[in-house]
Amino acid sequence: MFDRYEGGEQAVLVHVDFSDEQNKEDIDELQMLVSSAGVNNVGIVTASRSAPSVRYFVGSGKAQEIADTVSALGADVVIFNHALSPSQERNLEKLCLCRVLDRTSLILDIFAQRARTHEGKLQVELAQLRHLSTRLIRGWTHLERQKGGIGLRGPGETQLETDRRLLRGRIKSIQKRLDKVQKQREQGRRSRKRAEIPTVSLVGYTNAGKSTLFNTITNADVYAADQLFATLDPTLRKIELAEVGQAILADTVGFIRHLPHDLVAAFKATLQETQEATLLLHVVDYADDQYLENMDQVNEVLTEIEADEVPQLIICNKIDRLEGVEPKIDRDDEGNPVRVWLSAQEGKGIDLLKSALSECLRTEMVNYTLIIPAGDGKVRGMLYDLNCINQQEYSKEGDWVVEITMLESDWHRLDKKVENRLSTYIN
Repeated sequence: MFDRYEGGEQAVLVHVDFSDEQNKEDIDELQMLVSSAGVNNVGIVTASRSAPSVRYFVGSGKAQEIADTVSALGADVVIFNHALSPSQERNLEKLCLCRVLDRTSLILDIFAQRARTHEGKLQVELAQLRHLSTRLIRGWTHLERQKGGIGLRGPGETQLETDRRLLRGRIKSIQKRLDKVQKQREQGRRSRKRAEIPTVSLVGYTNAGKSTLFNTITNADVYAADQLFATLDPTLRKIELAEVGQAILADTVGFIRHLPHDLVAAFKATLQETQEATLLLHVVDYADDQYLENMDQVNEVLTEIEADEVPQLIICNKIDRLEGVEPKIDRDDEGNPVRVWLSAQEGKGIDLLKSALSECLRTEMVNYTLIIPAGDGKVRGMLYDLNCINQQEYSKEGDWVVEITMLESDWHRLDKKVENRLSTYIN
């Protein structure tokens, strides 16, 4: 579709240090992204500017320095740690005589490599096509030509118009298929809500240790690696929690600063697991010097997907890399868990996490001691079916004395079903 240079594996990285905090990026993160993409970093060009240049993003002198570096090191791709406009990409490619990618294109490439499920591949393709559609607006010169040849001369579509139409058609087709997947997910969520099963969703900055924690808690074998965006496709597993019973734990895609909007839109169905969760486990790599900035970025994305109102439990992960830090639970003034310090890699503090999860989720639970007459076997059977009995014994009068724990919604539903007899049995 484009008369562009082929990409390659030998890359020159370009990082511009802006005085404006809004445009600032982390060069270490760029190197991790490049490594995750399987590209070899052969050189880095840095610059400082107050604002991007319209023509090359960097100044003309720095752009020539980048071109000279590419030539000297034999690189076949230039990767910017920033978002470039289509015209900037085109101008830089003409100067450097090689492929030029920006930060968004790099992240999209990593996502394309990592997607495993049919849904994940569709979501990545949708994001790539939306990104590509902006590149068509000021595409290369051949897109402005009309088709030539016998029967094709005269008025008709230009190549640019044809490509736009094909793109729109493909985007529409993928969107329909993703809408179908989203309906299936919504059906699953409705089923869990009807069964009153709480959902706990893992969120956090990419490479914070979410998948490792997920595997440790559930004994699953989700792919986990020390690289950015190791997880793309969401995975759900059932877990058992004391005094709560069954809960669903969901592992989700990691966030990153300036996460491309095309990705947020494409992964809407996946991120909805986060939006509709009962509790978010915000996993933080506390061994990272920039953990506070990373937490802010995660909260920004949560706000963007309208999940900022969901209660959070902060997970201070990777304490094995910190000196003198032991597993513990931090509580607020009311005694509720707000932070759990642990090491998912070494399995330290997992019991504390499960205890904190039980405390957070059982806020919607009720605990009662009931004295049920021997003749009311119907209520006894219903309590058995709900698996909510902690302890039971018989009184001297022959009544059944039970201690129960159940979801508050289950209590009200059952009480209504037996015509409020449950309420009269409370000791």
